Amino acid sequence: MAEQQGREPECPVCWNPFNNTFHTPKVLDCCHSFCVECLAHLSLVTPARRRLLCPLCRQPTVLASGQPVTDLPTDTAVLTLLRLEPHHVILEGHQLCLKDQPKSRYFLRQPRVYTLDLGPEPGGQTGPPQDAGPSPRSLPIPIPSHYSLRECFRNPQFRIFAYLMAVILSVTLLLIFSVFWTKQFLWGVG
Repeated sequence: MAEQQGREPECPVCWNPFNNTFHTPKVLDCCHSFCVECLAHLSLVTPARRRLLCPLCRQPTVLASGQPVTDLPTDTAVLTLLRLEPHHVILEGHQLCLKDQPKSRYFLRQPRVYTLDLGPEPGGQTGPPQDAGPSPRSLPIPIPSHYSLRECFRNPQFRIFAYLMAVILSVTLLLIFSVFWTKQFLWGVG
């Protein structure tokens, strides 16, 4: 969506400003842009999950079999206007997931994974709805990556660091044992 009178561009459904995380602007076939969170909610409640109707003009956008809404094209014009680089957000079941790769020279920094729960499974509620009042907007919660060790070993800088540490440890152990054996040999002879 175009910028309106000096305000940041926002999703026309939830009115949240677009960003490069869970409010990444995604473009439907009708060229209207919505945040990925709203489109994910829409795809989860739509009976025909392969067709999304645009909330503004009702034109359908057909998704390929098994294609999540996160694979829709990103509105790069909006991100360029906001001076942001797109992140890769994926939809796993009823959660949006974002893996944040920190741009740093320090190669041992673990990536952070943020998730956003989109709500319970349809029909998964087993009782009367809870009246707990208005729930606060759920914020991304960092959780450890399930594949962090495997991804560390794919990092060439980490491999070099691991090999150097193995060599240093081996040399240190060799020196300790050689000093110990030398003392045993000298004390045993004398």
